[in-house]
Amino acid sequence: MSLAETSTGVALWRRVADSIEQSIADGTYPRNSKLPGETEIAELHRVNRHTVRRALAALAERGLVRAERGSGTYVEAPRIAYPLRSRTRFSEIVSAGGHEASGKLLSASIEDAPQDLAKHLGLKTGAPLLRIDALRTADRMPICVGSTWVDADRFPDGGKLYEKMQSITKVLAHFGIRDYRREWTNVTAAIADAADAARLDLALGRPVLVVEKLDTEMNGKPLIISRSRFAAERVQFVIEN
Repeated sequence: MSLAETSTGVALWRRVADSIEQSIADGTYPRNSKLPGETEIAELHRVNRHTVRRALAALAERGLVRAERGSGTYVEAPRIAYPLRSRTRFSEIVSAGGHEASGKLLSASIEDAPQDLAKHLGLKTGAPLLRIDALRTADRMPICVGSTWVDADRFPDGGKLYEKMQSITKVLAHFGIRDYRREWTNVTAAIADAADAARLDLALGRPVLVVEKLDTEMNGKPLIISRSRFAAERVQFVIEN
């Protein structure tokens, strides 16, 4: 620590960090905006770049900013609390947090069920499955890309209905299924591939949280198997009993 830092009673890096945090709070640096470079921040606060690096590291540890190699430092958007429970609906969760939820159909297709998906859905291997790939957003910010499979024979034109309704829950309601529940959930971490990074507006190499789940009707009959990739920096999963 320099003499200048000890003489003030408050470390210079902390004063720089506090100043940047205040600028984030008052909107000077909006979420996902790029902060000025280290040299510019150092000149503004009349400190050296080592002090700036320490201040930015402290802010990153608190989840307020993120550093992207070769690009710079960005203001981190607040994470959305996303409960994982027996009844999990993206739109309900996002709306309950005061955000505007929406969905966009990326593609819909019919494919033969591989052995693992057929087993989960209680179907024969090779049975026709409707696959829906969709992007879900909160306040127009991409949150997750999801792939969903259902029995194609049971939900004819399900892809067209999803494109119109933008909600798998509404599609199921159209076919008389008013409620369903989560049977199991598996969560793993991965690095976003090029396609998911582009859709989620992430830099290459950023992490995603992969959520695989099976939903059933209230009587336990398998209904939906899905695999969603969440931008790890935008959600915080909450495990509820």
